[in-house]
Formats: sequence, structure tokens, C-alpha cells
Amino acid sequence: MTKSVMLPSPSIRPPARPAAEAETPYQQYVYAYPHQKAYRLLDNGPLLSDLWSGERLDALSLYVHIPFCEMRCGFCNLFTRTGAPEDVTHAFLDTLERQAQVTRQALDAQGKPLRFTLAAFGGGTPTYLTADELTRLCDISEHIMGADLQAASWSVETSPATATADRLAVLAERGATRLSIGVQSFIDEEARAAVRPQKREEAEAALARLRDAEFPILNIDLIYGIDGQTERTFKVSLDAALAWEPEEIYLYPLYVRPLTGLSSRHAATPDEWDDQRLRLYRYGRDHLLSAGYEQTSMRVFRRIGTAAVEDTDGSSISEYNQQAGMVGLGVGARSFTTDLHYTTDYAVAVPEVRRIIDDYIATPSDRFRRAQWAFRMNGDERRRMYVLQHLLESTGLDLGHYERQFGTRFETDFAPQLDTLLEHNWLRDVGGTLLLTLEGMARADAIGPRFFSATVREKMRTYQDR
Repeated sequence: MTKSVMLPSPSIRPPARPAAEAETPYQQYVYAYPHQKAYRLLDNGPLLSDLWSGERLDALSLYVHIPFCEMRCGFCNLFTRTGAPEDVTHAFLDTLERQAQVTRQALDAQGKPLRFTLAAFGGGTPTYLTADELTRLCDISEHIMGADLQAASWSVETSPATATADRLAVLAERGATRLSIGVQSFIDEEARAAVRPQKREEAEAALARLRDAEFPILNIDLIYGIDGQTERTFKVSLDAALAWEPEEIYLYPLYVRPLTGLSSRHAATPDEWDDQRLRLYRYGRDHLLSAGYEQTSMRVFRRIGTAAVEDTDGSSISEYNQQAGMVGLGVGARSFTTDLHYTTDYAVAVPEVRRIIDDYIATPSDRFRRAQWAFRMNGDERRRMYVLQHLLESTGLDLGHYERQFGTRFETDFAPQLDTLLEHNWLRDVGGTLLLTLEGMARADAIGPRFFSATVREKMRTYQDR
């Protein structure tokens, strides 16, 4: 029998608080749990061959982090370096190849066949690499790691300046299924306000090249909350993106983080900014829904009837991809096993990023045999990761599946969070599946952090950008 959450009766339900009385809707984008700021350096970390012992190897995800961009946007807090010369990118690929060899040896030690069902090149901007360097990167992924890029669902991030015909030809020939381009705004003045000096004509030309390359899925990223941005100007960007009929459009709220270019320049007060972002979000959401897109999370809109659907080989493989099975290569890339998430060093400040990249390039191969920076996962943290992966999506959290997965009830494990979400009318129970309401989805960046553990919160609080 499907189990449902026992909602308070109307007579005793606490009144919903006005949105103005709740905390800011924009706390943190939860793209992975826990955040990299919760990782710490291990003393003599475990061998990768031990970490991957007992893990499934038939449903792996490959993530390669390319920490280079042609420019650093004012809102960017990613691990990336701008303007790296070819001697640095060549040396980076040399080290990436050595890391891949060591990682493949650790996986092969299990004596099981490898299969990568998902792959992604992120950053940074992977297409900062030249066409020849991208070819080498694909060769490392296929010939050393054993990923069949023609068979995997494979996503690559690009930018207007680096989406050149020769680079895109390499990616198309090697089987990339999804290209994501960060346009952010089609209005030149807004791009400048976000410290992203690009022209609309440059973005349009890049989109034409992407369409000519005939990738199955084109994704366009847009940002809302830029100084001076209104519904009228946001509509200009939305309509410009829609004109290309992309399979996906992502709408990102602008965040201004410490150590970024906008950290001392944003003019709006917090309340004004929250109000602006909420208004623009609702406008953009409704505009895309009316244009034939479906919303699958706070940020993601997919055009109905297109290839913009996750490729899976069955629920068990999909579930494993979400819980573990991530193999990361490159400085800043994360790897997930059931019991340990691990990565390299991480920073946002420009001098530290450069130092870490230099240290990565100089890393002896033997050091790659052990996990370095890591976070240990226990049952509680795995529950939290599961909740964040499901509750923030439009498909919601199946209470029965949660209980079968963990042997406990969500309503018991997360009673305080559940009470708060119901109190605000941000959550509803539909036949035993918890779904965010429209207003709950609008506040996903405030709902997600409610499920962080005390341990993760403390580690993030005490993290220092060395």
C-alpha cells in the first residue's frame, strides 16, 4: 500500500506565513551534496582500488573538469582560471592522462567490466581547449578510461567565444549528445552589468554554429536578477533564446558570492533583490511554460516532445548513478563512491586557483592512487543526498521508495523540515509522493539547505579559501 504523509487537518494547520516573513529564497544552489567546501584533506587517504572495491562498475558516470575560461564573469565562483597559455593547457592534459591511467588501474583491479552510461565535460569552459586538445581529451576518456562516448549520454559546456566550428566538429564527430551554452543575457548592457563583456551578435553566431552541428540537445543558460533587469528586458532574452528552439533552457538566479567580481558592486538591497528575482523567476517560468516547455526543477525547462529527456537503462542503474558511481578526472572534479566522496583541492580566489592548478600539474602519479580531499558518507548523509536529489525535482520524493531504500520513514527522519514545508504550503502529498508546490519550487534554493546535516554546515562554515 502506498504510504502518505499525515497532513494536518485544515482546522489545526498553522496559517501559511507570508513570503516576506520567510528567509531569503536564495541561499544556495544545491547541485551536489555535500558541497565541496565540506571536504577536508585526508592524512594518507585510502587507495582508490580499495574505495572502488565492491562498487558497481556497469553504470558509471565520467566527469572531467577543465578549469579554464577565456574570461571570468562577475558572478562566477567556479574553480577556473582565465587566459591560460597553451603550455599550461598542454601540461594539464599530460597530468590528466596520468591521472586517468592510475584511476583506470584502480577500477580494473576489481576484475569487472567497465561501462560508462553518462559523461560530462565541465568547468570552467571545456571548449577553451583547442580542437586538437579536445580530440586528445576525448581520446583519454575513451582509450584510457574506457568510456564509449558514442553510446553514453554526454554533455559538454561551452561559451559564445569558444563555440567555434572546429571545436564543435570534434565534439559532434565524437558523439556529444548535449551542448550547454552560457549566454546569460541577450542584452549587451545587462551582460556588461554582470561583468560578462559579450555582444548579442557573438552569442547568436555561436548558436547558429551549434545548430549547424546538429547536436541532439541544445541548452541555453539565462540569468535573472541583474541590476536594472525587468520583466520587459528579461522577455527580450527569453524570446531570443526561444527563437533557436532549444531543447532545454536553464534559468539561473544571479548570486553574488565573496571573492567574485560582483561582490562589491551589486546595488540592490537584499529585500529589493529578492523581490526582483522572485518576480523575474515567475515571469520566466510562466513564459516558458506557455511556449511549450515543461519545468523539471527550479532551473530546468525542457521542450515537450524533444530529445531533452534523461537517457536511462532502467531504474536501478539510474538510481546508482545518482547515489554513487561518479568517476572524476581533472583538478576540481569530484568522485563519488558509496562511502566516500573525494576530489582535489578547491578554491575560488584567483591566486589560489592558479596555485592549485600548478600543484595538480606537478602531482606525481602515485599520489593519484589515493583519495586526497574527501567527505565520508554515512547512512544519514546518504539519506540527505537522496532527499535533495528527488525532492527538488518535479517528479518528487516517493515515500515508499524512500522507506524501501533506507528502512526508515521520511516523516520520522525529517519531521522538522516536513513541518516547516507544510506550514509554508511549499509541499504537497500526491498519492504518496511529496511534490513541491509552485511556490515551493520557486524557493528550492532555500528548501535544499534545510536538509544539510549539522556536520556539513559546520564544515562549510569553517572552510577557508586558502
